[in-house]
Amino acid sequence: MEIKDSMTHVINQGMAMYWGTSRWSAMEIMEAYSVARQFNMIPPVCEQAEYHLFQREKVEVQLPELYHKIGVGAMTWSPLACGIISGKYGNGVPESSRAALKCYQWLKEKIISEEGRKQQVKLKDLSPIAERLGCTLPQLAVAWCLRNEGVSSVLLGSSNPEQLIENLGAIQVLPKMTSHIVNEIDNILGNKPYSKKDYRS
Repeated sequence: MEIKDSMTHVINQGMAMYWGTSRWSAMEIMEAYSVARQFNMIPPVCEQAEYHLFQREKVEVQLPELYHKIGVGAMTWSPLACGIISGKYGNGVPESSRAALKCYQWLKEKIISEEGRKQQVKLKDLSPIAERLGCTLPQLAVAWCLRNEGVSSVLLGSSNPEQLIENLGAIQVLPKMTSHIVNEIDNILGNKPYSKKDYRS
C-alpha cells in the first residue's frame, strides 16, 4: 500500500508521469493494480523484466494476460543476455570481454557451462537468418524482443557508442520480423514457452 500511495503522491506532485514495477510477479502486479483502483490511487503501467532469446517465460506467458486485461506493458532489459548473444563468446571468453573480468566470474561460468555451449551453437544456427535479413546477430536479437506486442520498450546496455548505433539498427530489422522468421527462430531455439493463448504477432 505504501508504494502505491507514494507513487501516486510523486505523480500528483508532477515529479513523475507514470510508475512501474521491476521483477514483480504477475500476481503482485495485479494486486497493486487492484489496490490502487480500490483506493483511488495510480496503478503501475509497466513491468521491467529480463527478456531475450534464452529468457522468455515471464514476458511471453505471465505478462500477456496483464497486458490484455489492464494494459501493463513490459519494459524489457538485457536483450543480449549480458553480451552472450553478441556473438563474441562463440569461441570462448576473450580476454578483453566483460566475462573475463573477475567481478563477472558468474558470467564466464555461465558461458563455458554445458548450457552456455548449447546456447552458442544455437546462436551460430541463427546467424544465417541475420545474414538473410541483412543485419547482425545483436540487431536480430533486439528486433526479436521488440516484435512482441506486450513489449513497450527494450532497454539497451551498450558499452560504447558503436554498440549503441549497432543495437539501434534493430529498428530497421523490425519490419522484417514476419511470423515465418519468428517461427524459424523458435524452431532453432526450441524454447518457446507453453501458454494457453499465443498473444504474439
